[in-house]
Amino acid sequence: MWFDQTYFLVIVGALLSMAASSYVQSTFAKYSEYQNNKGLTGDDVARLILNDANIRDVQVKRMTGSLTDNYNPREKTLNLSESVGPSTSVAAIGVAAHECGHAIQDDVSFFPLNMRNFMAPVVNISANLSFPLILGGLFLSIGPLVNIGILCFGLVLLFQLITLPVELDASNRAMKILRADGILEEEELAVVKKVLTAAALTYIASAIATFLQFYRLILLFGDRRDN
Repeated sequence: MWFDQTYFLVIVGALLSMAASSYVQSTFAKYSEYQNNKGLTGDDVARLILNDANIRDVQVKRMTGSLTDNYNPREKTLNLSESVGPSTSVAAIGVAAHECGHAIQDDVSFFPLNMRNFMAPVVNISANLSFPLILGGLFLSIGPLVNIGILCFGLVLLFQLITLPVELDASNRAMKILRADGILEEEELAVVKKVLTAAALTYIASAIATFLQFYRLILLFGDRRDN
């Protein structure tokens, strides 16, 4: 069942995800060698952008790891990794500004972000239930149970599709803010764009990989009915 001819869809998705992840890591490493002319750190830029946007309830914090940066809307924290927060590289500035973009989205109630935040708990549950439901339905010969499992996995795909405009908008906000506030010069902004584009590719690749997996499940089990 797991080694049928449709398994190549999973392999293609995995290869795309690995290639995108490798590309963003190499791009960030390459441009981490370029220091911004003003000597600002990722932490500095994050605080500058948040203050300029009049966002006072978000704390800038440090977290372990590399490129583990994120904005937590529930705790109102902007978490910058060890490779971004203290760094003065142009790449780090871009990542910090991108996370600030998410904080601004939250502040202005950006609809796709609200949808993603609303769906997150449900998607976590559905992702864990999808394959047990499919396998249980097959074992018990209950077609509707299989279909429910496929729909649960479809929620994961929907979540990733909603994530795409959230991430792209955060990058666009970052570029506009860095230019409007004069934080970076034009040649530095060109570098930031390359870094953020590479990061966006990881989300696109992940969505494609999930779609291919979802399509495979439909091909394998989507036509089953309860006997």
